Amino acid sequence: MLIYPAIDLYKGKAVRLYKGDYEQMTVYSEHPIEIALDFETKNAECIHMVDLEGAKNGDTPNIDTVKEIVAGTKLFSEIGGGIRSMQVIDKYLNAGVNRVILGTAAVNDRAFLEEASREFNKALAVGVDIRDGKVAIKGWTEKSEHDAFQFCHEMQEIGIKTIICTDISRDGAMRGTNLELYKELSEQLSIDIIASGGVSSMEDVIKLRDMKLYGAIIGKAYYTGAIRLDEAVRLAKSE
Repeated sequence: MLIYPAIDLYKGKAVRLYKGDYEQMTVYSEHPIEIALDFETKNAECIHMVDLEGAKNGDTPNIDTVKEIVAGTKLFSEIGGGIRSMQVIDKYLNAGVNRVILGTAAVNDRAFLEEASREFNKALAVGVDIRDGKVAIKGWTEKSEHDAFQFCHEMQEIGIKTIICTDISRDGAMRGTNLELYKELSEQLSIDIIASGGVSSMEDVIKLRDMKLYGAIIGKAYYTGAIRLDEAVRLAKSE
């Protein structure tokens, strides 16, 4: 299993939200590149980034910071947050990002999703952010009518290779990840699943690894020291 330590970007800073609430934001660093470099020293091979401003307005306000991280590290990089056009996908991939994540656009614009899937294939993932069993959109500020499990099956049928599934109620709450959710998804789907939201202990890492999930995102637990990143990376790779 791959570990994806996370950097959420807001006005060029590394921040974390509590349960997706922009009013409950903690700033962890004025210089996100320093955090990304620390990820490397802890033996991480990947990085998960979210442009929190882009998630709201569909633009790329933090792309200069993204470019700095991509150019300054050797980490496999993925980014989500407001990616709703082919132009924005091109912008990120041309900046050196390895994979882009569609969220709101995957829900609201199926024609665009299918076109992007055909065009970019493995360089494309879909973020499935779940609130009360439904898929949330627009930076988690709205809840769609799409059933989360049915939506995941539709993504597989379209040909999406990777989904990043977040239980919003667990995100940043430090009370453990939703193991039942990921167990059920892994049993139903044959595509790569990255677990996100509430991965807050080594026990979470071990249990997700034992489910043979493709990856797990570690956010707040890294910043608070609840999880030692180098140890998580080691455990995720062991049998």
